[in-house]
Amino acid sequence: MIMNKYLYNFKYMVLGIFVSLTSCVSDNLADIGDLEDITGPTPFYNYTNITSSEFDCNDVELWANYEYNFQAGSNLAVNGIYYEWTVVPSEGVTLINKDLPVLKQSIEAELATVVALEDEIAKLEFKIPCETNQDKIDVLEADIDALQVELAAAEAALSEETLQNVADLESQIAALEPATLQDRELIFSFPGPGEYTVGLTVKDNLGKSDYTEKLITVNQAVPTIPLPEIAEPSFEVNSLFDGTGDGRDSWRVPSNDAWSPLGGGTTVIQINTDSDPVNTPNLPDGVKAAKFPAGGDRVAYQEIEVTPGATYVITYFSAFEEDNYGEMKVSILAPNTSSYAEAQLEANIIATRTDNNVGRVDNVFKKHAITFEAGEYESVIIFATNSGVESRLDAFEISVKQ
Repeated sequence: MIMNKYLYNFKYMVLGIFVSLTSCVSDNLADIGDLEDITGPTPFYNYTNITSSEFDCNDVELWANYEYNFQAGSNLAVNGIYYEWTVVPSEGVTLINKDLPVLKQSIEAELATVVALEDEIAKLEFKIPCETNQDKIDVLEADIDALQVELAAAEAALSEETLQNVADLESQIAALEPATLQDRELIFSFPGPGEYTVGLTVKDNLGKSDYTEKLITVNQAVPTIPLPEIAEPSFEVNSLFDGTGDGRDSWRVPSNDAWSPLGGGTTVIQINTDSDPVNTPNLPDGVKAAKFPAGGDRVAYQEIEVTPGATYVITYFSAFEEDNYGEMKVSILAPNTSSYAEAQLEANIIATRTDNNVGRVDNVFKKHAITFEAGEYESVIIFATNSGVESRLDAFEISVKQ
């Protein structure tokens, strides 16, 4: 009983001491209680190049908008963060509300069919001033006329709901607040190429702030490298620009005698037709392919336009018979190459690839690729020849290597 009494009294003594100590903690006393918040903002920002431009077919710049989207950030998610942008030099720099491009894209989405037809018409109109072949000009103009009819019909078919949606979006654009240097996200429109120092100050509601900056290099807008055209790429009938052609017309050599591997005779490729393209399709594209007899007397030749300095990738498919050893050689030649003999000279060969039928399955097509640099040339020659067994080519494509 005596021990229990002492323990009981000791428990209340401890409780009394604890109450006494806690009574000394007060938010009203200096340097006692909550610790001071010493965390300040650490600013950072990201930016995206959204520059747009347009050039004519002679690569003359028609216009360019050097625009970059900037978005500020900080390590603090609370405490009332404020932003202040600076740009040096600032002359000619304008600010764009970040929501403007989004609203414009929404309008284009509402008018998707109309916009697609307008874009197609613009592409065709772009080609006409630099086209020298009157037959091609006539076809382009006829295509434009047909698309204009489709465009008028698409505009007339717009529903009242769509028109109202467009009107609402246009009203939102008109009501947009002007962008300011205090916006967390905005678009800088620079007056032209050059170097600009873009700074960002971030401040919290406790008065703490910090600053960061980056040197932004705005590069000169350059024209998009046009995609070269390979005519009758899959050797299909009526696949030329005007709806004609026998699948071989674009692949004929300038001179049979000069380009014959055998020194004379016809060099025109033959055409192989898929016998059952619906139930058992065998060709990579369409229903026809180029056929090269085993004797090696036929060749494929086509000169195409390229952009000096650009790098391209040409892809195609080959297939072989399997009764003997055979090869198919595809080369990219300099435009001044004028004969089969010159096509064998290393000085005239820009790039080349030779495939054989070792390990191949009879008449099963396999895809290949050739990468080449145009260098100073404005055109190059695609040249193909075979030996040993009957061989086939199909589905040529070309792309610009980025």
